[in-house]
Formats: sequence, structure tokens, C-alpha cells
Amino acid sequence: FLLMVSFFSYTVIEEFGRIALEFLRKGANPKIYEGAARKLCVPVGMVQHGVEGLMFLMTESSKHMISEVDFMDSVITLGFGEELNQSLLQLYMRHKHQVRSILSQLLCNQPAYHNLEWRLDVQLASRSVRQQIIPMVTIRLLLTSYDANSTHSCMDLQTDPSTLLHVISTLEAALAAMKTSHARRILRNIK
Repeated sequence: FLLMVSFFSYTVIEEFGRIALEFLRKGANPKIYEGAARKLCVPVGMVQHGVEGLMFLMTESSKHMISEVDFMDSVITLGFGEELNQSLLQLYMRHKHQVRSILSQLLCNQPAYHNLEWRLDVQLASRSVRQQIIPMVTIRLLLTSYDANSTHSCMDLQTDPSTLLHVISTLEAALAAMKTSHARRILRNIK
């Protein structure tokens, strides 16, 4: 993608953007790649990789609704010229809402959160030990899969309160770390 885009014009970027949107809507079409490769006198694989790279840039940027400044920061790291960076920015700004609507229509096969039920069980004594306290937290996580028909599944988890508190503190620390400017800059450059 980097080699290919670096020597193409604004009209080629527009055409690749149109092909990338069609790819998102209907899937890959090898005939379109062949036609574009013939017009540009380049190998078909180069056109395919260029469209896929542009599609990845557009989908990830649209998915996270990044601002113009963040988009430019991300594209500058690719090493393109200023004119090409502006062309990519214009393409992103013009089509970001359309890409988001296409992505929202695609079915997600990952289970999603539906409900959470929990219970605290405390064993106060047993026959052999009269005075003991053993607390256990039981969690039932209900998930929904959005495939052909919505199916519900559940996961039962059980832990002691100290482990649960440790997991909570670790997750809160991870969320706090994600809010730092350093982490946002790294994520922006990874995507």
C-alpha cells in the first residue's frame, strides 16, 4: 500500500476509495482489481493491496471516529507527501459516516453482554471447624450472540472476594493507563 499510494494522484485515491467502499458493502470483486490494474499498468496484486490498505485505514479511523488532527498524525507517520495526506484526509472526512453505517450493518459474531447476576455465599461453619468464614462470590454472566437467531448463553464464575478485588483494581489501573496521552499516541500509531 505504501509503495503504491506514494506515486498515485488524487483521482486514483478517489477511485480506490470508491472500490474500498464497494468492497465493504459487497465483498471483494477480482474483476474490479483487474480493470484498475490494466488502467494503471500495474500488477493486480498491487491494486488489491492498495485497496485493502485504504479500506483498513478508512474502517479503523471511522470506527474510532478520530479527529482530523489525529488522522493527519496517523497518516504523517506513513511518510506520504503533503498533497497525498490531504487527499486521504478529504476522503476520510467525506466518507467516515458512510463507513460507520456500513460497519454497523455487518453482523458481529462475538457474544455481547446481556445481563449480570451475582450472589455472595458465606460458609460460617462446618462439622469439623465450628468458627470459620469462607466467602465466595458467584457471578453469572449472560451473553447474547447475534448470528442467524439471537441465542443466549451464560458463563458461571466463582471466586473469593480478595481475588475479585485484585481483578477490579487491575482493570481500573488499565483503564486509567489508557487515558494517558502516551497510551493514546501509541494506539493512534498502531492503528
